[in-house]
Amino acid sequence: MTMALADVHFLRPWVLVLLVPATALWWLTRARSDTTTRWREVVAPDLLPLLTAGGGERGRITPAAMLAAVWALGTIAVAGPTWAREPAPFAATQPPVMLVVRVTPSMQTADVAPSRAERAWQKVSDLLALREGAAAGLVAYSGSAHLVLPPTPDKAVLLSLLRAISPEVMPVEGDQLAQAVSLAARTLASGGQGGSILVLADAVAPGQDALLQAAGGAGARPMTLLAMVPPDQASAALEGAATALSASLVPLSPDDGDVRRIARRLDGARASVGDPASERWAETGYWLTPLLAALVAAWFRRGWVLAR
Repeated sequence: MTMALADVHFLRPWVLVLLVPATALWWLTRARSDTTTRWREVVAPDLLPLLTAGGGERGRITPAAMLAAVWALGTIAVAGPTWAREPAPFAATQPPVMLVVRVTPSMQTADVAPSRAERAWQKVSDLLALREGAAAGLVAYSGSAHLVLPPTPDKAVLLSLLRAISPEVMPVEGDQLAQAVSLAARTLASGGQGGSILVLADAVAPGQDALLQAAGGAGARPMTLLAMVPPDQASAALEGAATALSASLVPLSPDDGDVRRIARRLDGARASVGDPASERWAETGYWLTPLLAALVAAWFRRGWVLAR
């Protein structure tokens, strides 16, 4: 309960400035409607109520007081009182994924027919088909990391770019997985839709554990590593990289079992990972509308506007 009260605030607090003229209007109208004001200086206070007609009636609600109440209530409603969050209207129903693909000569090995790189393309194609409409981006890396495509729901473009990438187009040979993961994480953060990272690699160069831990952010963003080697050839380096990244290591399978497992994990990485654009404060001022309507209905009473 205390935490809920701590979250109470206004979406548009500057609108509350309109309460000042509402208060001033009520005060001036009240002062002008008091017909006994000019007699208080010359008539004893205990005699004044007896010498005036209706001068002592202060309990009756006047049109001016009602107008001030409607004004104040309407101002509060427009200011947008809120205390709860709700999903943003344009937040993706399925969180995006950044594909981090290793592009090295070793990925051309044919121990996974037709090749590790081609099988990676097939697995990505199957994954995008399972997550129809979900956005996916692409980072390619070897000795350097490069953003090929930010998250997009256009799977045809992504698959064509992934197929076009080869070791020959990479400027530097090597293994900069940590750099690639950091680039993918920054890309997701700039999109503000949450999401996770999927690494497709057949090996990891040694000596990157500290960098991978920093890039993984201690599991701050869900990560999965798909080992692009035969299941019986998964190396200790891949397992160590998955541990350093706080990632789930998924072995390659001849069917779509690995892809389905990855898809379930990706769909679990909802936009609730802390990206502020994935949620918004809920509008609750409209709940005051029935009360405003009830107060405004008083103006339809016979003689109400002329009442003092």
